[in-house]
Amino acid sequence: MNLTRTAYGTWSGGRFMHYGEQLSEEHYMQLMRDSFAKGVRTFVTADVYGVGRADSLLGEALKGIPREEYCLVGIIGHDIYDGIRQGSKGYPRFTDPTLRGPEKYYDYLKMAAEKSLERCQTAKFDLLMLHNPDSISYTSEKVWDAFTALKTAGLTDRLGIAPGPANGFTLDMIECFEKFGDRMDWAMIILNPLEPWPGQHVLGAAAKNNVDIMARVVDYGGLFHDDVKPGHKFRDGDHRTHRPGGWIEHGIEKLEKVRPFAEKHGISMLQLACLWTLGNTAVKSVVPTLIQEHGEGARSIESKLDDLAALPEQCLSSEEIEAIRQIGDNTGCMALKGASNRHEGQEPRADEWPLRPDLLALSARWDLGSAW
Repeated sequence: MNLTRTAYGTWSGGRFMHYGEQLSEEHYMQLMRDSFAKGVRTFVTADVYGVGRADSLLGEALKGIPREEYCLVGIIGHDIYDGIRQGSKGYPRFTDPTLRGPEKYYDYLKMAAEKSLERCQTAKFDLLMLHNPDSISYTSEKVWDAFTALKTAGLTDRLGIAPGPANGFTLDMIECFEKFGDRMDWAMIILNPLEPWPGQHVLGAAAKNNVDIMARVVDYGGLFHDDVKPGHKFRDGDHRTHRPGGWIEHGIEKLEKVRPFAEKHGISMLQLACLWTLGNTAVKSVVPTLIQEHGEGARSIESKLDDLAALPEQCLSSEEIEAIRQIGDNTGCMALKGASNRHEGQEPRADEWPLRPDLLALSARWDLGSAW
């Protein structure tokens, strides 16, 4: 089963990625059961979330549902088995030279995929993605030979990449599409009406290389759920407290400018965000974060699921999609991760590395300029 237009990510519900209130395990599993009951058919999980616990809860939640009736997306790549967690930086990538060399890539990936499948209580992924690739995984033939072998071994029907954890990796993704697009089916990016940049720049290359796009953060940190307002008090540890000051006020100002498009079509703001995102080239699936916000007046997380599950057919015209993009244009609003001229002369790190001359040439070919 291929991915559907709407998807549920196991980072929702605040248990493993800290957004809003943390649901109990039973509530968390019930939300996934409700997702299926309401028509969401694609479920996305990563082995690093809860060091396998998200996989296990998803497997338990979907137990008893015929396997052919839902699409399962697994994400692996952080070494939660032999790696040592490095504080807020998380677990190292499996390609870390201090952990293993290229000759061991396949052994690790096969083991990680099999263990994740065991926790999910199934035998095969519909899509398996590399999680937060480093510069090695974007470029190494050895990595892609090992990853492709998992498909040959019957552990997955499709392959892809899920860049992160922050935004960026634009030139790296385009290079990866051009080099390994014949082995790749999907890529996950950040894209929404208030954050079209830089994700929009990989869409043409994805389409040219027949790579479909799944978009995350479609809700823009919860603003499109319409219950985060200026002065909102986040719980201690909420990931959104790391955003720049004033992001809510600035976001709400733009949100109100796009609200008339939702009112015109009789759709919710989250549905507007989903439809706008799906209206972009190559985007075939959206996976917003479902959040139970803290405090009085917060919408129930179930009502947000209802919004997603009831997503109508596309009603936005190409002119409306472009008008919304211009309102939300955020070009240059942040320092991007991945290959960047900010890191000239530095040793490559897990999420950032110097900009090579061949990537600048690639940028010129795609008319992206040199200010990366």
